[in-house]
Amino acid sequence: MTFSGELLAFFSLAVVAVLGGVLLLNLSKVMHMVLALVFTFVSIAGIYVMLSAEFVAAVQILIYSGAITIIMLFGIMLTRHDDRSEPEKGRLRKFLLFLGVLGFAFAVYIGIYDLDLGAAPNNLHENNTEQIGIAIYSKFIIPFELTSVLLLVALIGSIVLAKKDDDEKEANKE
Repeated sequence: MTFSGELLAFFSLAVVAVLGGVLLLNLSKVMHMVLALVFTFVSIAGIYVMLSAEFVAAVQILIYSGAITIIMLFGIMLTRHDDRSEPEKGRLRKFLLFLGVLGFAFAVYIGIYDLDLGAAPNNLHENNTEQIGIAIYSKFIIPFELTSVLLLVALIGSIVLAKKDDDEKEANKE
């Protein structure tokens, strides 16, 4: 097995993605967790670039690394939460968790070791943004519009819940 620059770049991005996910689960400060999540999102976008999916990489950075991260921060800052410290987890629990993750990684490795997906078409990376646009606005226009309506309903629902919470606070103050 020879190591090329592409393989080294993939492993570097994969390590950053996995490390960001592990840090997200193990850090205690919310801002640090969000920063680890951003590292994970950006490294996944780098993997998309390596797969010649530039549009998906750009959407990954714009939507997930930008918008979703900001929405999560606002949601955390605007909600009530008690600042109670969790009891420290024991070493045995951490070791068992590590063994579980290692076992899962081994099972995934065994599952994909001899996997043969056949030959992929060579023209997937050509005009992929145009192909996505044509597919969304021709074959998948109904699911695309239903998704936008669903997101609008979720936005209206969150506004109604936030307004109801404010009304309850005002009633309790009086």
